[in-house]
Amino acid sequence: MSLNLPDPLAALGSKAVDRRRFLGLAGLGAGAMALAACGGPTTAPAGSGGATSSAAAAVDFTGVKPAASISFWSNHPGGSEDVTKEIIKAFNATDEGKGIEVKLVTAGANYEEVATKFQTAQAAGAASLPELVVFSDVWWFRYFLAGSITPMDPLIAATKIDTGAYRQGLLADYQYNGSQWAIPWARSTPLFYYNKDHWKSAGLEDRAPKTWAEFAEWAPKLASANPKAKPYQHAALADYAGWTFQNILWGYGGGWSKDFDLSIMTSDASVQAIQFLQDSVYTGKWAGVSSKSATDDLIAQATSAALGSTGSLVGVLDGAKGKFEVGVGFLPGGPTSASPVCPTGGAGVGIPKGIEPARQLAAATFVKFLTSPEMTVKFSEATGYLPVREDADTTALIADNPLRKTAIDQLAVVRKQDNARVFIPGADQEIAAAMGKVLTAQAGVKDSLTALQTKLQSLYDSQVKSKIGG
Repeated sequence: MSLNLPDPLAALGSKAVDRRRFLGLAGLGAGAMALAACGGPTTAPAGSGGATSSAAAAVDFTGVKPAASISFWSNHPGGSEDVTKEIIKAFNATDEGKGIEVKLVTAGANYEEVATKFQTAQAAGAASLPELVVFSDVWWFRYFLAGSITPMDPLIAATKIDTGAYRQGLLADYQYNGSQWAIPWARSTPLFYYNKDHWKSAGLEDRAPKTWAEFAEWAPKLASANPKAKPYQHAALADYAGWTFQNILWGYGGGWSKDFDLSIMTSDASVQAIQFLQDSVYTGKWAGVSSKSATDDLIAQATSAALGSTGSLVGVLDGAKGKFEVGVGFLPGGPTSASPVCPTGGAGVGIPKGIEPARQLAAATFVKFLTSPEMTVKFSEATGYLPVREDADTTALIADNPLRKTAIDQLAVVRKQDNARVFIPGADQEIAAAMGKVLTAQAGVKDSLTALQTKLQSLYDSQVKSKIGG
């Protein structure tokens, strides 16, 4: 298998705003960037009922016959359009799927464009809505706040979806207010990638570092043995800062938030974690900041190591072929916690509120097949995303690419993302802007985190608090 696929998370900013231009846009301010990059729903559309009433709108599907046709809106994460079409064809060959036509619709080039299209359809009424929509980790809760999605629990019961068979850390990402709001689909985690040849020339043991402090000790050896490469490259901030930096924050005992309490963001632990990142660039000088893609920098041998999505694995191996041997490992721990310090990521699928029960039931019937053990392996093989089910047979998947085992094994030690990053609209862009100042302009860490906390608190107070009864 030789698929040179783009990093599914780094590729999200390809159209509406090219988020790879982030460093140039950072000077415009986070507010301007958020407006450009987040053109999706942040408030409930008229007549939606709001988030607090969504869970009460459960439907009884007894006696309901699935609709004969549904639309599935996706941005095809990880270049997944072809494999999704293959899965749809397989679905239509089953007894349950023979009577349900699934129309795969390109609803945007990224999650933001899908969100904009979904909001427009909400305003136009139920007839304009799709039956199934891709939900990214930082977008589904906005749909919940807008009251525009239906709780999946009655549909799970009606279609006999076995939620116990899913990887619980991935399933939990879509749980809130006592309900399940989506089913995991195109899921990923960060992974530690490294150049084994650089490791060997530096006399290092062939493994990922257990802690970031250990890597800081290794960095001078890597720099001396490989003078044309930075020992480490921080990921492109617009795409990855809010996501991957949770790793080092948790390792130090900090975080972006604890539930919706943002005070941990300016705690001594969080300040020390982000200071470590800044020092890696300016004091130790063993790390750089990627302007485009850290895994691309790794492939170009401009860096010896980088964090990237597990969804990048196929592309990294293909790009490095004939140049060097790729190694992968769990994310390093910190001085307080060695595990769990790996966040989940990626997207799931969910169903709009307000469409007829027959349409919802047809969509859920397809979701059951889309995320079945066999199909999650098929999807993973084609894209690099992780199998979302515990009962999926990954034997052939790992045999084809043994490094997948590390990525799959790391799922046992993942941690649910901080609410501040995934539940506060626009927070991801604000975090990226703040970290841009810290890592590219050497802004004060404490002051930057304090300003970020103030901004996110304002967003929470104005866009979230009243809707969840906080």
